[in-house]
Amino acid sequence: MADSGRTRSGRDRPGDELPDEINASVLWPESLIAATDAALAAFENELHALRSPSDGAIRGVVERVVLVGHLGYETGEREDLCEYIDSALCESGIDVVALAARNGFRRWPLTDKWRKW
Repeated sequence: MADSGRTRSGRDRPGDELPDEINASVLWPESLIAATDAALAAFENELHALRSPSDGAIRGVVERVVLVGHLGYETGEREDLCEYIDSALCESGIDVVALAARNGFRRWPLTDKWRKW
């Protein structure tokens, strides 16, 4: 049987990654994924621990997770992170529109204060 350069599973041998796999490993290295997972877990834990939180407490939780976005994500991924934050706040019972109004800004700029992307 001739050697096709592939393993029995049909995958290329190690070192013969496909272009999309190479691109993904460069854009989202395992260290970035691990740091993001840890930051999102901390965000969710902090968010769920809040009981009748002040606006400052909520903004603090948001600030800590937004700063993770500086780790090396592209614009689309950072926008996804902001949408995730907004959804998580709403699911936790926080009225994001009212929070924004009390603090003199519209809903989406909640994360903008700490974004440098």
